[in-house]
Amino acid sequence: FQGKPIIGICNTWSELTPCNAHFRKIAEHVKKGVLEAGGYPLEFPVFSNGESNLRPTAMFTRNLASMDVEEAIRGNPLDAVVLLVGCDKTTPALLMGAASCDIPTIVVTGGPMLNGKHEGKDIGSGTVVWQLSEQVKAGKISIHEFMAAEAGMSRSAGTCNTMGTASTMACMAESLGTSLPHNAAIPAVDSRRYVLAHLSGSRIVEMVHEDLTLSKVLTKGAFENAIRTNAAIGGSTNAVIHLKAIAGRIGVDLDLDDWTRIGRGTPTLVDLQPSGRFLMEEFYYAGGLPAVLRRLGEADRLPHKDALTVNGKTLWDNVKDAPQYNDEVIRPLDNPLREDGGMCVLRGNLAPRGAVLKPSAATPELMTHRGQAVVFEDFDDYKARINDPDLEVTADSVLVMKNCGPRGYHGMAEVGNMGLPAKILEQGITDMVRISDARMSGTAYGTVVLHVAPEAAAGGPLAAVRNGDWIELDAYAGKLHLDISDAELEARLAESDPTEASRTIAASGGYRQLYIERVLQADEGCDFDFLVGCRGAEVPRHSH
Repeated sequence: FQGKPIIGICNTWSELTPCNAHFRKIAEHVKKGVLEAGGYPLEFPVFSNGESNLRPTAMFTRNLASMDVEEAIRGNPLDAVVLLVGCDKTTPALLMGAASCDIPTIVVTGGPMLNGKHEGKDIGSGTVVWQLSEQVKAGKISIHEFMAAEAGMSRSAGTCNTMGTASTMACMAESLGTSLPHNAAIPAVDSRRYVLAHLSGSRIVEMVHEDLTLSKVLTKGAFENAIRTNAAIGGSTNAVIHLKAIAGRIGVDLDLDDWTRIGRGTPTLVDLQPSGRFLMEEFYYAGGLPAVLRRLGEADRLPHKDALTVNGKTLWDNVKDAPQYNDEVIRPLDNPLREDGGMCVLRGNLAPRGAVLKPSAATPELMTHRGQAVVFEDFDDYKARINDPDLEVTADSVLVMKNCGPRGYHGMAEVGNMGLPAKILEQGITDMVRISDARMSGTAYGTVVLHVAPEAAAGGPLAAVRNGDWIELDAYAGKLHLDISDAELEARLAESDPTEASRTIAASGGYRQLYIERVLQADEGCDFDFLVGCRGAEVPRHSH
């Protein structure tokens, strides 16, 4: 080793994670950069959270992966680490683990897959699944047509090519300053992705000499930049949970009110599915995230231009001269996709600790709505009854699903964007207000209230909702209200123990028990209570 900096390359490659299928090649380019700069690279594997295959949900093992990363960094003689991330939960998991150690760290994302192609048109991964599955239920297309679209949807390695959670978190990593410019959007199979990997390998060695640790980059200002960025790109609701978890590990105080304070009033500039029309290829060719950040900065909408990034420069220095090639894809501020794309944080007697709604993907007419609840006790109940012709539901109803939060679904699965009843779809209705303690994919869309906290399985008010109850949503005022008295709400919750089911599941032991017993609620980032905080990288004991 000859006194050279030892650079760990934290690899989430797995044949079970198709998004990250090309990471062995990316790792080789990182190694070349490390060697070129005088460091010594050592690649190591960590748990790979593959969104497409992992059950019950990749969110269930996000914290497990973060523990894997943290202990691998702490237990091995590493001076710095390069995080190879891509699929949704790999980005937050690896950043959480690295943040708890606080050594020099740089993120290299795998990049989005190529545009999907079907019947001569571009189609977006994830988003088109939700669209076409509804059309199958409505009888507009056949299952054969649905499968033909699936075959053309995923044409290369890489993450979803829409602004799903993977692309959102890649943009979050870049806006936080933890990656080199343009990391978020270069397509997975574009040669420039490998150039960036090489440059990142070279840069991490310099970061060791500069003692540029993660805590110097992940400041409160960096998180506020990321919140503003999320509104501008029409990012996923999952970013709310993941940024909170990362902030908790590095010791930054971040809460739901910051999303209102910083995000609201920010126009959505990126015309990208599921909120808009285009896909990640066009986003990169139009200038990528640096072009978005430049537009925000020039309009004095970038909260902290002086935030430090991993290349040693400020965020503004990196983007102030960024080229902007296409005003349709990355719109100017006077022609936004949505005037206010900031995440709506909702509170009320139904969500005393908060819930979220993504306005850029919602129907404007439903942002204020009052309707009667159609209640599903859990996801299985929903699947069993949603297409029942006798289901008492109208277009004005509010679909409510319980027991799908972090404890109730042990992992808080992406089932919150409940598909509409078949008989409603047959009427030509394409959106309804939906409320749950679940999450939804960043590729999904609709007027969907998510992350209701506390969740039903933790004794939250959602557990008390009954069929026919009137519910009032006012997204602009941040209000979510169940129209019953406080006394009635208390009496309903006292009738049964909504936590019993999750406790019964936990009694089976294993990681599932650990998860249910120690996971925090959505407003706290769904981390484990014992993982919050920065513990550093020092190992005080010897192995022999």
